[in-house]
Amino acid sequence: SIARCKLCPFHGCPNKTLYFAPYFYDNGPSSTSGNMALFSIAEDTPVGAQVYTLNGTDPEGDSVRYGLTFEKGSKEYFRVEPKSGRVTLISELDREVKDEIAVLVSITDGRNKVVEKGRVFVTDANDEKPEFLNLPFIVSVPEDTEAGSSIFKVQAVDKDLGSGGSVTYFLQTTPNTKFTIDGHSGVLRIKPGEYLDYETSKTHFVTVVAKDGGGKYNGKHQVMTSSATITINVLDAQDSPPTFVGTPYFGYVYEVSVPGSEIFTVFAKDGDQGNPNPIQYSIFNGSDGSFSINSSSGCITLTTYPIQLKNELYELQASEVGPENQLLDYTITMVTIRVVDLNNHPPTFYGENGPQNRFELTMYEHPPEGEILRGLKITVNDSDQGANAKFRLRLVGPGRVLRVVPQTVLNEAQVTIIVENSTAIDYEKYTFLSFKLLAVEIDTPERFSATADIIIHLLDTNDNTPKFSTDFYIARIPENSPGGSNVVSVTATDLDSGLWGDVKYSIYGSGADLFLIHPTSGIIYTQPWATLDAEVKSKYNFYVKAEDTEGKYSLAEVFVTVLDLNDHPPEFDENFLEKTMIIGAPVKVEAVDDDAEEPNNVIEYSIMKADPENVFDINTSTGEIKLKPFIKSMEIVQNITRQKDCKWSVVVQARDGGSPSFTTTAVVKIDITEANPLSGPMAAFLMQSRDNPLKALGMVAGVISVMVMVTVLISTAMYMRNTKSNRIAPARRIIRRKRREQQQWNFKTPFGQPDSPDKVVADDVESNTANRNKNNNSSWPKPPPPTAPVLPPPPLANLRVTERQRSAVPTISGSLTSRSCSRTSSQKSLTSKDTEDRPSQSKEGNVSSALVSELKKKLEQKIIEANQGYYYY
Repeated sequence: SIARCKLCPFHGCPNKTLYFAPYFYDNGPSSTSGNMALFSIAEDTPVGAQVYTLNGTDPEGDSVRYGLTFEKGSKEYFRVEPKSGRVTLISELDREVKDEIAVLVSITDGRNKVVEKGRVFVTDANDEKPEFLNLPFIVSVPEDTEAGSSIFKVQAVDKDLGSGGSVTYFLQTTPNTKFTIDGHSGVLRIKPGEYLDYETSKTHFVTVVAKDGGGKYNGKHQVMTSSATITINVLDAQDSPPTFVGTPYFGYVYEVSVPGSEIFTVFAKDGDQGNPNPIQYSIFNGSDGSFSINSSSGCITLTTYPIQLKNELYELQASEVGPENQLLDYTITMVTIRVVDLNNHPPTFYGENGPQNRFELTMYEHPPEGEILRGLKITVNDSDQGANAKFRLRLVGPGRVLRVVPQTVLNEAQVTIIVENSTAIDYEKYTFLSFKLLAVEIDTPERFSATADIIIHLLDTNDNTPKFSTDFYIARIPENSPGGSNVVSVTATDLDSGLWGDVKYSIYGSGADLFLIHPTSGIIYTQPWATLDAEVKSKYNFYVKAEDTEGKYSLAEVFVTVLDLNDHPPEFDENFLEKTMIIGAPVKVEAVDDDAEEPNNVIEYSIMKADPENVFDINTSTGEIKLKPFIKSMEIVQNITRQKDCKWSVVVQARDGGSPSFTTTAVVKIDITEANPLSGPMAAFLMQSRDNPLKALGMVAGVISVMVMVTVLISTAMYMRNTKSNRIAPARRIIRRKRREQQQWNFKTPFGQPDSPDKVVADDVESNTANRNKNNNSSWPKPPPPTAPVLPPPPLANLRVTERQRSAVPTISGSLTSRSCSRTSSQKSLTSKDTEDRPSQSKEGNVSSALVSELKKKLEQKIIEANQGYYYY
C-alpha cells in the first residue's frame, strides 16, 4: 500500500497525515471471489454468465470501485461492473484455441488505485470431435491376401483432454462385410474365414467411426463421433482360367464355299482382368483336317470343300500364355459348324397328312390361359440350310388372343398355339375365330414366306349370369285393385345359348307375400286373394330372382307403391254435437278422413245451414266456428233471434279433397253465453275444464298423489330417525298423545261473504240443475239440492290404524256447464242484490267457492290420516 498525505499529494509530507491504498482479498484459486488470481473457468460457460466477483476493501472504509482490462492487442473476454465487482463473460471460450487468459484487475477508493495482474485458466469440456489423419483412406489389397491379415491402420486425434480426448474405433457394419477393425489401435483386418475375390467385387467401401470417451458439455454428458470411408481396391491375381465370350458358337458354310474361306471368329479372355495373360487358340478335337484356327486371333478357316465335311461339332481350346510362353490355365468350348446350301426353298406348313395351308379346330369358349391348342398338329419346315432356313413365325388375327411358339425357327419346328386371353374367346361375341399363320425368312434377300389359315370353331358354355335390365324396379298400383292385377314386368337376359339362356323368375322377401311372378314372362301380379289398402300399408319392397338352368342367378329389388284412392268419407265423432260458445272465443268441430294421402285426407269445412243465418263463420281448414265480428255481446245475440233463445243448430259439412270427393254433415248445437265473470287461477282452470271434467278430476288426483308421496317420504325419515334412536333398546313401544278437545273446522270462504259454503254450493247446484232442465226441455222432476259434506271428527290418539274411521270422499252433485241465456237476467238480479250485502269480493262465483272449499277439506283429511301413522311402528 502506498501512504499519502491527507492534506497534499506528496509522499513524505511532514504533516504525517496519510491515506492507505485499497487492496483485494486473496481467497485462493478455488474461490469465485477475490482478485481472480489463478481463477479457472470451463470453456462451455455460456456468454453473459456471471463468473466471478472482484472483492476488496479500503483501510479507511471508503467505498471502492473495480476495473478489469486486458493486455494491449488481446481479445477481451470479461467485463466487470465497477460498483459490485461482478465479472461477466462476454466472449466464447475455446480451450483448444486459448487455454490461459491474462487479466489486469484494479481497485480504487478515488485517491489510490491498485492494479494486479492475474491469470485465468480455461478448463476443458468435451466439445471437439475426433479428427482422422491422412484422409482420404484408399487401400489396395491383392485378392489372395489371407484371412485375418492386417491391411490398413486408421488414426484419429481428439483435442479434448481426459476421457474426452481418448479415441476408439468401430465399423458401421453392413450385411456380408468382410472386414473388422481393432477398437484401440485402428488396425483394419480381413475377417477370419472371409476372402477377397476380384472377379466378384473389385472395390469395397468401409465406414469407420472414431468415438471419444465422452465428457461433460453444458452440464450434460456428451459422446462425440466422426466417421470416414475407407476405399479398398482389390488387386487381381492369376487364379481364374480364361473364358469364351458369346457362347454357344454356331458357324455356317455355304455349299459353294471354297477352302480358305473364313467361317467365323471366336474370342476368349483371361478370367483375371486386373492383369490378364495372352490367349492362345487351338482346335482340340474333331477337326479331321477340315478346319484350322488362328492361334492368336481365333479365326476359324475352312480347309476343304463343304461336301467333305463329316461332323458338325468341334472342340476349341483357349489357353493362357505365361511370361516365358508356357501354357497355363485353359478352357474348352464347343462350336457347331453346318453346311448351308443356297436359298431355294421357302418355308412350308405340314399337317398330319403332308403339306397343308388350312387348319381347323373345334373347342369350348374360355379355355384356361396358357393352355396349348393340342388339336392343331402343325409343323413348319424350310429345306434350306443355315441362314436360309431361319425364319420367323407370326400369328395374325384378333390381337393378344393367341400366341405362337416358337417365334424364330431354324430349319424345322413343331408349331404350338397357346391361349393368351381367355376372355376374348367368347362364343357370345364370335362363333368362330380366324387367324393367319405366317412364316417369313429373316436374313435372306428373297424373304420367302408361307401362309396357313387357322379356323377355330367355338362351342358355347354356361358362362353368363342372367342380368336384369335395371338393378331396381319401381311400380305403382291403385289400392283396392282386384286380385291378379299386374304390377310390373321385370326382364332379365342370359347371353348363353340353348337351355343355358332360359331364365326362370321368382320373388322372395318380407314384402312379397301379396305378390306372385310368372316364372317365364317376369310379370309380377297380386295374389288372387290379395287386397291392397294404402291406409294399412302403402309401401312394399321385395327381391326378384332370375336364375338359369344351372343355378346361376342375379337379383333386383322391386319397390311397389300402393296409390291412395279416395275411398273414405270424412267422419265426425258424432252426428249430433253440443258445444258451448263464449262470446269472443271459437268452438271447434273436427272430422277425420281415413285416407292415406293428400289431398284425399284433406278436409274442408263449411256451414250448410244455420237459422238464423249470418251469425257464424267457420275456418275451412281447422273447423273453428266463431261468431261474426259484429256480435260482441249477449244483447246483440238476443236481438238476432226471435225466440230470444241463445242456442243454434248449425249444419256443418266436411268435404275431402279427393276426386271425386266425399262429404259428411253433422248438426252442431251451439249454446252461446257470455264470458264467466269469475277470476283467478282456479276459476280460469274450471272454465277451461268445463267441457272436459276428466281434466279437473285428473288435476285433483295428481295433487293427492303428490301429497301421498310427500307423506311417505316424511314417514320414512321419521321411521329411520326413531329406529336409530332405539338401537340400544329395540323393544316395541307405543307413544300415545293426549286426547285433544274436538274442535270445529271452520273455513272462511275466499270471497268474504258471510254465507256458509254449504249454502253457496246448494244454491249454485240448484240453479245449474234448473237451467239445464230448462234448456234440454226435460220433464224430469227437480232433484233435491245436495247438502255440503260434513268434516269427519279429528282422529283419536288411542286408536290404531285399523280402528280409524275412514270417511268417504265428498262429491259435488251439479254441472259445470255454462249458464244459459235464460238464466242471465235472474243472475243479474241476484248479483245486484248480493252486491248490497256483500263486500267487493262477492263478485266471485259460487261454483268456484264450493270447489275450493271441498278440495281443502279433502286435503286436510288426507294430511290428518297420514300424520296419525307417524306414531305407530
